[in-house]
Parts: sequence; C-alpha cells; structure tokens
Amino acid sequence: MVGFEEAFKRLDQFIEQRMQEDNIPGMAVALTDREKLLWVSTYGFADVAAQVPVTADTLFEIGSIGKSFTSIALLQLREEGLLDLHEPVTRYLPWFHVQSRYEPITLHHLMSHTAGIIRGAEFSTEGRYEVWALRETEATVPPGSWFHYSNTGYKALGIILEDLLGQPYGAIIRARILEPLEMIASDPVITHETRKRLAVGYSAFYDDRPLARGGALAPAPWLETGTGDGSIASTPADMAAYLRMLMNRGRGPRGRIMSEESFNLMIQQVIQPGDEWHPGFRGFYGYGLAIEERDGHTYIGHGGGMVGYRAQILADLDDGLGVIVLINKQPAKPGEIADFALRLLRAALHDGELPELPPVADPTRVENAADYAGTYRAPDKVFTLVADGERLILRRNGKHVVLKQHGTDQFYVDDPEFALFLLRFGREKGQVVEAFHGPDWYINERYTGPTTFEHPQEWEAYTGHYRSHNPWLSNFRVVLRKGRLALIMPSGEEEALVPVGEGVFRVGEDERCPERIRFDTILNGQAIHANLSCGDYYRTFTA
Repeated sequence: MVGFEEAFKRLDQFIEQRMQEDNIPGMAVALTDREKLLWVSTYGFADVAAQVPVTADTLFEIGSIGKSFTSIALLQLREEGLLDLHEPVTRYLPWFHVQSRYEPITLHHLMSHTAGIIRGAEFSTEGRYEVWALRETEATVPPGSWFHYSNTGYKALGIILEDLLGQPYGAIIRARILEPLEMIASDPVITHETRKRLAVGYSAFYDDRPLARGGALAPAPWLETGTGDGSIASTPADMAAYLRMLMNRGRGPRGRIMSEESFNLMIQQVIQPGDEWHPGFRGFYGYGLAIEERDGHTYIGHGGGMVGYRAQILADLDDGLGVIVLINKQPAKPGEIADFALRLLRAALHDGELPELPPVADPTRVENAADYAGTYRAPDKVFTLVADGERLILRRNGKHVVLKQHGTDQFYVDDPEFALFLLRFGREKGQVVEAFHGPDWYINERYTGPTTFEHPQEWEAYTGHYRSHNPWLSNFRVVLRKGRLALIMPSGEEEALVPVGEGVFRVGEDERCPERIRFDTILNGQAIHANLSCGDYYRTFTA
C-alpha cells in the first residue's frame, strides 16, 4: 500500500500541474480496483465567482460516457427477450427514416456508430425531433462498414428504450443501473434540480475563436437534457462504483446488472475508428465503450463532453484498476490525466518504478521553428516569421509576437489581428510553402504552384459568419480560399466543403462522410441561412 500512497502523491502533483497549465477551474478524480474505492481527490472550484470548492459530493456532467448506460439498458432488454439488436430500427421505432440505398440500419449499427448517419447538430435538448429530422439526411455507406460517431443515433436508442418500456429515459436508467449499483448521488437526466448540486461549467469567454492555453473563461450556457446520448450527472465515487461493475464484467454489489454474454457483446471489437474524424478513439469500438489492447492488457473506456464539462473513464480489465476524471471546463483533456493515473496505479500494483511527471508543456517551444521562417505574402498583406532557436516570432506592422503551437503545422497568434483563427501552414515535399489564416492565403518564396484559381461565382454568397442559439455549436465561419470553400469551427478546426448539389456541400474530403451543409435565402448577394447537419444557422453581423 506504500506504493499506492506514493502513486497518489505523484498524481496529485500531475493534476495540480495540469490545472495550472490549462486554466482548469475544478476537477474530481477517483481511483478504484475491482472491490473498493482506493482514492478520491478534489481540486479547485465548483463555482469560481462564489469561491465554492469542489467536494466529493459535487456533481459533474459526464456527457457521452452515458452512451454505455444506454447500451447496458438495451442489452438488459435483449436478455429479457424484448428486442433483437440485429433487427431494423424501424421494428421498434416505425417513424425512423434515413434516405438510403443500402440495407436497413439496425440497433447494432447505432450502438457501434456504424450506421453511416450524421453526428447530429445537437440543436434540441429533446431528442425526438432530431431523430425525426434524419429523414432529411442520407446514409452514405453500407451499415456496418465505417465508423462515424453519431449522437443522434444514441438519441434514437434512448427513444426506443422509452417506447418499449413506457417510461422516461431517466426513470429507466435510475431503476436499472443507478439504484442497483447504489449510485444514489447521480442524476440520470440533467434538470434545474440537478443544477443545485452541479459544478458550474466553464467554456471560452469568446465563443467564436480558438482558446489559447490559459485563456479567459466564462460560465457556459445552461441546458436541461435527458437523452440517450449522454444526460447523466455524477460524482467521482458513484462513477467508481460504475467502473467496478464494468471491471467485474457486469456484476454489481446486489448481483448482476448484465450477463457475462451481454458484457462480452458490449466490449466486442466491432470496428476500428482509425480516421481523422475520431482522433480520441484508439483501438476498437464496441457498444458505448472503446476497447484497446495495451501491453497485453485489455483497456476499456470512454470520454464525455458537455457544454462546460469534460469527463473520462478508463479501466484495465486484467489488473482490475480504474480511473475517473471529472472536469468543469470545455475544452479540456481528461484522457491524458486518466492515462497517467492508470500508469501510476499499474506500476504501484506491480512494485515497479513510478513514471516520472511529464515535463510542463511550453506552447512557445517549436522544435522545427526554422521550417516556418520566411516572408509570407497575400495580395494585400504580408508578415515575416523569424526562428529564434526553438521560438517562432511573427513580425508585422512593427509588432513582434511569439507563436504558440496548437497542433501540427498550426499556431495560436496572441494578437488582435489574428485572434479569430489559427495560423495554419501547408507543405510541398516536406517544405513549408504557404500559410492560411481564415480567408487569407499567403505564400513564401518556396511556393511553386498556381496563384490564381477559378470558382463558381455563387459561392461568394456563402462566405461569412453564421450563428444560432445552439449551446453546443453557437457559430462557425465559411471562407473561400484557393478556389475552394472551407468550414472553420470556433475551435480552429477546418473542413473542406465539397459541392454535392446546388448550394449543398459535403463537410470534409472523405466521400463516406454524411455531414452536409446547405446554403439558401440569398439576399443582396449573401446567403442569410445555412443548415449544418439539420441544425439551422443564420448570417450574423460580425466578421
């Protein structure tokens, strides 16, 4: 046990380091083995303004971890002979419809994110209309052939539970999972009553631009929700009880929650995500859980994101060790904390050497800074990058700004002129030859390609800034560069828009992707309405 105590101390140090680096308001972490809770620790504030600390009883929203709860309830109904996972969804939800030239979508496809349907725009906190609106979309691949994460798919699964049992989703999850596991502090749906015990969620102060490390935060928009894709609020100790059940392959303190057969179905390796859309998933996906083989051990887990919250569960099924991380900030990286915690636990269990604390990340350190050095020109703009050792300095209009790395070949520029977008770079034969910043395209002396590009004139009507009251994705921008349209999210992520019809574009280069954006209502040469994956957005007055 001395080894565990040392592991706990080192984890404390790592968490304090990470909270400071990432400006995390509050966090709760639990460690458990198969039989008992090993450790719970809390950090920071549940409410920054009121200086209310996080306690072991503070609730956090767990987001998509709730998908595994939905899967368990469906597996229970399968055991009871009430449904067949390989029957078409329409057998249980007759009004479910997706345009498709392929075989019918089954519950199995929805549970494993292999239905070939959209992720969903989260435009409603009630799921039925979002599922109904799938009839306006098209399945782009044969079911079962490709992984594409779909919250809307799990909303449909939650509705199936409700319709089969004649009960609300929250009552089903409470009676079938929370109460048998003695998770008495948890709420299966998020309501105003939940809010009384809930940590305040925080997100970026500016909702329309990338958040720099340590950037300003504000309380996130509040919403009630009770859908099968993730609507649970819980505490670290309650989630540890849930993780113990999973590590015991479906057995809880009062008996089995699900059979051994159902648990094996849940962790079956249905499909490997393995694409640029889903970088957070390693290994395979089953039913509401990711499964990965590491060092000869089977790991299971899932992350969760809500408006103002992030969460992660991770367990080693062979050593019987599990981690829960709950954070009241979005974005955040609870998975990195869970990974390090589990490494510490495994080392302590086997009397091994504890892993050292990772070095404090310095976003201004750019190992290959010299790659980017040079002068970059657009038709009416110019800037110069200077490599100063492992720092990259942007010079423009008498200003000198040190860039902060924000991913591969992309940087955050802490300057008002660059605040709305990340500064991205493109390469030819390994050499950096161009830069992109929102609608602006720059080239340096190494660029040898064309400098003029054709595009349909009507595309110019689609560029601009679009907003809605959607708390999940409140806005995005559309820009025209090098003869192509691109969709830019507030986080800085970009996707090419590929034309597939009049005013309709596929989001992303991958032909399998079902996400679509449609522009219409052209007034004075500008589209004032856009529909992204069934969610409505409207041109706004800001650039």
